[in-house]
Amino acid sequence: MKALSLLSTIFAVFSAHHANAHEDRCEDISASVANAGFSDTVTVKCDDHQALIISNTYPDHELMTGIVGTNEQLAVPAEYAAPIILTPTFSGEPLTRDAALGVAVNGVPIYDYTAGGEMSEADLAHYQAQHDTVETQQLDICGGHAGRGDDYHYHAKPVCMIEAMSNKGDDAIIGWAFDGYPIYGDKNPDGSEIKNGDLDICNGQIDATYGYRYHSSQTAPYIVQCLMGEVANFDKLPRVSPLKAITGETPQAGRPPRDGVDDLIYIQNSDGTRSMEYDYKGESYYMRYQPSENENCFDFETKTITNNGELYRGELCR
Repeated sequence: MKALSLLSTIFAVFSAHHANAHEDRCEDISASVANAGFSDTVTVKCDDHQALIISNTYPDHELMTGIVGTNEQLAVPAEYAAPIILTPTFSGEPLTRDAALGVAVNGVPIYDYTAGGEMSEADLAHYQAQHDTVETQQLDICGGHAGRGDDYHYHAKPVCMIEAMSNKGDDAIIGWAFDGYPIYGDKNPDGSEIKNGDLDICNGQIDATYGYRYHSSQTAPYIVQCLMGEVANFDKLPRVSPLKAITGETPQAGRPPRDGVDDLIYIQNSDGTRSMEYDYKGESYYMRYQPSENENCFDFETKTITNNGELYRGELCR
């Protein structure tokens, strides 16, 4: 009976600690969004296992400006719920995928530095120069671009978001990886420099508070490039699906034109109209959309290099 009573006591203490760990991590995730000033556009909901960081993936900062190697995709709002594990388990076995590995505190997904998830686990230790979105000028001045899902996301340090954060500083969490660990900027939270060799293959290191943490960096891999924690149902983590035509044919996915484009300009109007205009080999091209009468649908008009300059008009929906 005494042994059973002792076992019950140990289990009760463990359960209380486990519950507190859940609550503490949920509070920290919620606070990271609120303290950064993004509570008006990002919602955090927690259950017993995970926090969901819910957003429309469309940031409130300048975007698409500065891109040369455009993939001729346009940033369109997309409902997104990023699951963050509340009780992370460090495995030391890197996980990678051809989609987001985490989410910034403004609700924008965070990818590795390659354009289309070309990095296999065997490639992690080898720099992929030909797929580097920074070096191939596929990113805007804020560290992101629109992907195949016509969703905006980051491949490098989200500099415009960080500049807009109410609590910007070395100790501010800038995002969360799907394995439950936080993401910080280029320095340690105490402001000290990160020495060469301190960061592992995933761009992370041991953390006294959270057990482990990731960082951004000035050189490749620029931000999280793999996950070091365990993730159940890793293959089922969220993805943003491409837009589809409500009737008729959906335009083919864009692809970067050889040698890039010139004078790319992105315009955002208060009525939801978006326009991206650029030149290529002396010809002008553009992509435009505005919200349609149908929910989560948009009226598009495009003249793209991918489509050989042919005019496309159609309603595309999430």
